[in-house]
Amino acid sequence: MLDGRHMYVMGVEAVRHALSEDLAGYGDVTSEAIVLEGQWDSARVVAREDLVVSGIVAADLVLREVDEKSRFIAVAEEGAKVRAEETLAEVEGPARSLLAAERTMLNFICHLSGIATYTRQFVEAVEGTGAGVVDTRKTTPGLRYWEKMAVRHGGGSNHRFGLFDMILIKDNHVAMAAGIGEAVRRARANAHLGTKIEVEVETDAQLVEALDAGADVVMFDNMSVDQTRRAVALARSRDPHVLLEASGGIGLDSVRSVAETGVDVVSVGRLTMGAQPVDVGMDAVEG
Repeated sequence: MLDGRHMYVMGVEAVRHALSEDLAGYGDVTSEAIVLEGQWDSARVVAREDLVVSGIVAADLVLREVDEKSRFIAVAEEGAKVRAEETLAEVEGPARSLLAAERTMLNFICHLSGIATYTRQFVEAVEGTGAGVVDTRKTTPGLRYWEKMAVRHGGGSNHRFGLFDMILIKDNHVAMAAGIGEAVRRARANAHLGTKIEVEVETDAQLVEALDAGADVVMFDNMSVDQTRRAVALARSRDPHVLLEASGGIGLDSVRSVAETGVDVVSVGRLTMGAQPVDVGMDAVEG
């Protein structure tokens, strides 16, 4: 992902916003009423099911935002496969702070590990085909940095981060520019030097037009497997070096068939929009 520092700042802002939702300036009134001030405790963050880890860094940030005196000790690495009941992290600090941070820490880990776990299933499904699995811009508003990192922890790769880092000409751009050829020509004339230009196509005629216009990447949108296979053959016959991507409605049951058509990349919006959270809990250490 580009400009890592800028993206990381976006991730920190997401953590702060999540905490503000939970604490709202008032704090954890339950823990403050029940737990002694200054009491020091420790706890373990534990997987309740088999999963691929993501969100450890986010959870660490959550705890530090709540209380800098607390300590977050990562036990499992991002991207690691762990079994149910394995410890992901250990935390220690003022008991009130641990409890105030608990739900937000777990929300990040459950959600992001769900994405990483689901992504790993897609990556394993296409193993040996030569095709890569990438995400899309279909992300939860405000969580794009963390969700795209989770895809990477699952073994996938990131497509463009946002509208600012790549030109992707879609159907509405084509309609407003009166054709693919004109859209590509305008993009080439106005883009920064070296910017890749990708074009979304739905038919062979559009594919030919995109290739003739000099597109660097062509996305086959919502094509059947047979249509995709024919489109790959047509594209390779005209430009052996063009990068080919398949997208649209691709699930675990179909991703390998799509990858076997010869495309270079399969983009899957459901990596981030369809992944189910995994079960992770925090258990206080007694004694």
